[in-house]
Amino acid sequence: MMIIMSPSLFALLDNLAGRQCEFAAGEPVFHAGDPVRIIHAVRSGVIHLIRHQDNGSILILQRAERASILAEASIYSAQYHCDARAETTAVTWAMPRSALRARLQQDPELAAAWARHLAREVQQARLQAEVLFLKTVAARLDAWIAWHGRQPAKGHWSVVAQEIGVSPEALYRELARRRAAKVPA
Repeated sequence: MMIIMSPSLFALLDNLAGRQCEFAAGEPVFHAGDPVRIIHAVRSGVIHLIRHQDNGSILILQRAERASILAEASIYSAQYHCDARAETTAVTWAMPRSALRARLQQDPELAAAWARHLAREVQQARLQAEVLFLKTVAARLDAWIAWHGRQPAKGHWSVVAQEIGVSPEALYRELARRRAAKVPA
């Protein structure tokens, strides 16, 4: 669920005052309710923006990888509305929210690149909402495959389950059903 930003936006952001932050796998980047002081541009690794559900499951709202912004809409919020957790060792360029907002007002090139990025993110969010609206695990998996152009890689199935809003066990059963259907009787 990642959209690669245009290199020009990432380069423009890289030139903004900030600092490099490193996160170990499993380490929180921020928590829901924390004040938004920093906007993170991901340089390497994978960071998930997650929401904890009432039933204890986790829904991945964003999979931020290299050349993406983590929780970019937070620039317009006083506090984070979700948690962010490094899934792998990750490095970000941490920019002060106030400096980025000021720069967006002063730099039309940056503002236009930011707007294009936000538009792509809205498109991705709508696509994810369509997937989550589907009723069956099979339909959600089909939509995920159509979106990504491939089957989920072994070892990443639990992440895919979180992305499509089903339990890992339900996804495993669906994948096993599909494998069994391909085996000659």
